[in-house]
Order: sequence, then C-alpha cells, then structure tokens
Amino acid sequence: MKTKSVTSIGALHPILFFAVMYIVVLFFSIFICSALFYSCKSSPGKVAKKSSAPAQKSTLPAGVSTAVVLR
Repeated sequence: MKTKSVTSIGALHPILFFAVMYIVVLFFSIFICSALFYSCKSSPGKVAKKSSAPAQKSTLPAGVSTAVVLR
C-alpha cells in the first residue's frame, strides 16, 4: 500500500496569504500617507499677475491675414 504524504504548505496557505496581504497593504498605506502628508505640507502656488498691454492695431490691408511659414 502506498502512503500519502501531506505537505505542510497547504496548511500554511491561509497564514501565508494574510502575511503577503499585510505586506502589500503596508506598502500602499505608506505610499498613500506620504502623498497626503506632502500634499498638506506644500505651500500654495503663487499666482502671477497678468498685465495686459493694449492691443496693437494691425498694419496689414483689409482682407489679408497673417501666417507663419515654416522651413
């Protein structure tokens, strides 16, 4: 009669699954928390004031449009 050998890896499957899931969740939580920390810590961006110059009148004759020629 042949004896059946039982491997212990099958019994450890739930423990290994939760250990791997714990490591994955720990990695993502560190990434998410550091991203939130740096986003809260950052200073607000400076908005540049836009100074508008008066529009210049075109010196081209009526009906002629400007075009850029690339060579």
